Amino acid sequence: MTSIAELMTHDHRSCDHEFAAAETLAARKDWPAAIKALNRFTSSLETHFQAEEQELFPRFEAATGMTQGPTQVMRGEHVEMRATLERLASALENQDADEFAGEAETLLIMMQQHNMKEENILYPMCDTRLGAQSEAVVGNLSHRLAREHAA
Repeated sequence: MTSIAELMTHDHRSCDHEFAAAETLAARKDWPAAIKALNRFTSSLETHFQAEEQELFPRFEAATGMTQGPTQVMRGEHVEMRATLERLASALENQDADEFAGEAETLLIMMQQHNMKEENILYPMCDTRLGAQSEAVVGNLSHRLAREHAA
């Protein structure tokens, strides 16, 4: 069985590759392709966030009783990343390579820090604390994430 940590870490890497593609296209000033790539990345990242916010976090909170802990921090970081994504999209619409590069650097740092917390702390806690539920959670998360990648 794949663990929650393995599944979600793998999805982080998939999102990272999509982000890198958008960055490369923006650096080349291939605006239409960069916009499409950023839209793909945004959609994948939003699917990842929704899987966590609607499936993983509520299950973890129910199992542990912790609603003001790590899941609250992760939700707050999701809000910040969504705002940065909006600024990235605006920079592409305005064909502003410098603005895009600055916002992309900000998002990259945010994602790296966020992912480290999830991969090294939260996901292993989820695997441990969800115990017998883990297999069902992995199945539900896999289904949610696969729908996006198939689209």
